[in-house]
Amino acid sequence: MTGPDAEQDTDMSIEIANESGVDVAEGPIVEVARYALDRMGVSPLAELSIMLVELEPMAELHERWLDEPGPTDVMSFPMDEYDSARRPDAPSSGPALLGDIVLCPAFAADQAAAAGHTLDDELHLLTVHGVLHLLGYDHAEPDEERQMFGLQAELLAEWRTARAEAERTARERAAAAARSARERAKDDRLLGTVGLGDDSGSASR
Repeated sequence: MTGPDAEQDTDMSIEIANESGVDVAEGPIVEVARYALDRMGVSPLAELSIMLVELEPMAELHERWLDEPGPTDVMSFPMDEYDSARRPDAPSSGPALLGDIVLCPAFAADQAAAAGHTLDDELHLLTVHGVLHLLGYDHAEPDEERQMFGLQAELLAEWRTARAEAERTARERAAAAARSARERAKDDRLLGTVGLGDDSGSASR
């Protein structure tokens, strides 16, 4: 299993644009999308777009594409079903063009509060949910729902574990580097007191 850091070496293109007016951490959203795609065996040449929007644009998309009133939390648009008029410069289809995920942080905030976790946590969950929709998963039937939500929970838990491990390793490396720097400075000061330091005296700073 590869962690978030290792995945950065792939060529997978994931673009994110925040037009929601809500300040969210965009990096982890991209990370969890990349992780889910990688774990699901999607080609590293795939291209994915993630957009965060306000309530009104999301409501318009919800009504236009699903014929349901009001905003929602996440919508997915596989490239072969997406409105080509929105992206006239893009090919109508292609294996490398995965599609678009649209998130609505303002709508998701209430769900996050009800679930007892942060908005960022909710957006990470919704991103994985959106990725699975792009890959053909659905939850219209009970069996489909069990499969999709089980996979969603598994991918999210694995990513969180991998990310926590990567952060722990980074902290340990930073602490080790700091200790090494302090030891070098201590040695330099000691050498300086016995006349073995460099002439510039920089080691005693």
